[in-house]
Amino acid sequence: MAPSRARAKAALTAGLNLKRKGMPASKSIVGLGIVGGLAAAGPSFRVIKTTEVDPYEKAAKTTVTAALAAPTGDSFAGTARKSAKLSISTATTEPFANVKALIDTLPSHAKMKNHTPKITTGSTSKRVTEEDRNVRLKAFIYAASKEDDNDYHLIVGQSTTASVEVYITMELSGLPAKSAKSFAKLKKARKTFETFFSGNLPGTTYDFYDPPVPIEVRGSLFWDASHATGGRPGPQSLRPKIPTVWEVHPISSLTMNP
Repeated sequence: MAPSRARAKAALTAGLNLKRKGMPASKSIVGLGIVGGLAAAGPSFRVIKTTEVDPYEKAAKTTVTAALAAPTGDSFAGTARKSAKLSISTATTEPFANVKALIDTLPSHAKMKNHTPKITTGSTSKRVTEEDRNVRLKAFIYAASKEDDNDYHLIVGQSTTASVEVYITMELSGLPAKSAKSFAKLKKARKTFETFFSGNLPGTTYDFYDPPVPIEVRGSLFWDASHATGGRPGPQSLRPKIPTVWEVHPISSLTMNP
């Protein structure tokens, strides 16, 4: 790295504890922002703009040198398992103490990959029995991006002081048709996130948060059959600590910094 670039990188990362659990790679950091603090009640959080991206996004096929803008729109623009992604289970909500406690209850990857009937990625693929669960827990957002289908992709983990470092994906779905039963709840949850991060919403590349942002979240479980084989989703720095392609998807209720 040229001396001038090295000095610029050092200035950009000054004051960041890059050894803290859940931080991005230093080389990926391209900008900083802030939310909360004087502009709102409660503490402030640094927004760390990075070049880290999900391996299946279009941007992953190129060399990313800057934070990329988000796709525009709020309506769900994807097709993979659309019916399941935009539905909310009617099951009784199960409370969990933390992310690890939730992950410990999830059926194995092998079981879901070999599920009978087979879980397809078609747009009409509905929830299977194992996905007919609603969950509630307090956790922390470590990173977020906005995907090509207009979903907000949240990487959610435990406290930085927890003995186990582990993360799970939770998604604020792009919106269904206004006539859908889930529309009002999905819109409200999405608006809560967008209001909190107003002016610093994530783009295609991941934003990381310092410190991680506390949340209380409710949502339905979802097994992402799109990743039954191949690479797992998530930013490069945290992907090794995301042990499952199970998600909370969609998020049906979200409280920021409870």
